[in-house]
Amino acid sequence: MSGKTVNSAILLLIIGNALAIVSDVFIKLMEPEAPVFQFAFLRNLITVLLLMPLLKRAEYGRLFEGFVVHAIRSHVLLAGLLCMVVALTTLPLATANAVFYAAPVILMVLSVLVYGERLSPLSVLAVISGFAGVLVILRPTALDFSALSALGTAFCLAVAALMVRRLPSGQSTLHKLFLNSLLAIPASFALAMWEGAPWRWEIIASAVGSAVFILGYNASVLKGYKHVDANQVTSAEYTGLIWAIAVGWLAFGEIPDLWFLTGSLMIIVPLVLIGLNQRRKRRLIHRRPGAEAQGA
Repeated sequence: MSGKTVNSAILLLIIGNALAIVSDVFIKLMEPEAPVFQFAFLRNLITVLLLMPLLKRAEYGRLFEGFVVHAIRSHVLLAGLLCMVVALTTLPLATANAVFYAAPVILMVLSVLVYGERLSPLSVLAVISGFAGVLVILRPTALDFSALSALGTAFCLAVAALMVRRLPSGQSTLHKLFLNSLLAIPASFALAMWEGAPWRWEIIASAVGSAVFILGYNASVLKGYKHVDANQVTSAEYTGLIWAIAVGWLAFGEIPDLWFLTGSLMIIVPLVLIGLNQRRKRRLIHRRPGAEAQGA
């Protein structure tokens, strides 16, 4: 799959999201009482070891450019990973993933607060419907630590996405992924030592599996977005929830209820509509008289 056509890019994103769910499964297979900090340290360490041979010599020369922003962002992502482990080991797979999809909605709100962006009426609808959808899925009577952990994951993902604008230009995504894990190693190691749990082979196996498959997801995303406009294919990202429902049902016997289906639609449908609206606007721009001459 080249990823050079819209169809092949969509297929890459569908496969990539399936790989991300496999990564989640490795986490979910751990016991709820598993050492969370130990897992986080091992996954960050394994990710660094996997990515190190792939970095170019030039990237090593400017490895720590933008160190402060990278350091803050890596620890935000570390917090998100810790919340994700708690959510995935205690909530149904599809429920946790549905709440994770609230990240784009939270990002819209943060963009208004931090960068002063203005939301379109459709974006406002997405924010309201998205937060309402999370409440429908979790339901206030069931808002426990597990649910808050899933929301914490979504919030951390949104903050990390917001900080991308502050990163140095010219750094490859591979470079950013490498620093995300490298700079989180000291804190995650200190937390693992404080946790004091004995090192367990099953945790190492889960960390290796999760790291490998989430890198597979990142590679698919990189290739999927490389040659086509993001607004043409980004809706394919939401197939991850379909994978989560299917795997949760087949592997863990988790049957989604009407609350889950309704809440998921409330989160995802407005986001898909935003993507379709952006695609329509882009097509209109290209169809305007003189557009080709301006682009020449």
